[in-house]
Amino acid sequence: MNVQKEVLQVLDEVLSLGGRSAGFDRNTHLLGAVPELDSMAVVTLITTLEERLGVTVDDDIDGSAFETVGSLVDFVERLLPR
Repeated sequence: MNVQKEVLQVLDEVLSLGGRSAGFDRNTHLLGAVPELDSMAVVTLITTLEERLGVTVDDDIDGSAFETVGSLVDFVERLLPR
């Protein structure tokens, strides 16, 4: 599974980016840079990632996981079963 591709697809769908995520890379800033990523969108993003990838996100997650595409991909990869 290409985790970055999956994360970008979820971002595009949840945030209704209309394909803009195709131009994102690991260094693309998310929090504070993508206006669509507000607190409600974060909750929906977490729920969608859990459903789509079969992971469970702990309740005490902090915002650092959502700073960049790379930090979000790394976070999701740590949650995937090995």
